[in-house]
Amino acid sequence: MTILFIVLASLFILFIIIILIANTYNNFQNYIIRINEAEANIDSTLRNRFDLLNKSIDIIKANTEIEGEIFKSVIKLRSQKLSNFDLDRELYEGIKEFNKHKEEHPELRKSEVFTKIDISLNESETEIVAFRKYYNDIITNYNKLVRRFPSNLIALCFKFKTKPYFDGKNMEDDDTKDFKL
Repeated sequence: MTILFIVLASLFILFIIIILIANTYNNFQNYIIRINEAEANIDSTLRNRFDLLNKSIDIIKANTEIEGEIFKSVIKLRSQKLSNFDLDRELYEGIKEFNKHKEEHPELRKSEVFTKIDISLNESETEIVAFRKYYNDIITNYNKLVRRFPSNLIALCFKFKTKPYFDGKNMEDDDTKDFKL
């Protein structure tokens, strides 16, 4: 009777451990899916921003007397493969130039297409801020799961690593100069 009890108790404990491992693994998978979703949303918004800046090049040239290349930072992005972190930083340079042209050339405000692009760029800024916050919130929870006991044992077994926040700052290194404001 005692041997049967020991075997059943051992099987019950093993069953509980397997359920806990499966549950923790599924939590990791849930966060990975949400991270991928957030990255896709950020990617889509950044692509939209890039397209809007590209469209504005011809409109600015058509409505002003600017000769030569404008949006050099945006044009050079056409041939580069960048992470979302880097693309976001580069597109901010293009948006600064867009706003500079908007201020220097009031005649651009008369163009309906230019105004629509300006409004869309402002809307994309609101979207990207929301998506960044959502992404960073998910990353915070995911990284907690990777670091806390006992889920860190599951992370170690399945090689789940901490992920960087959207600003690209690696919180695990000693380099404080890569922190962007």
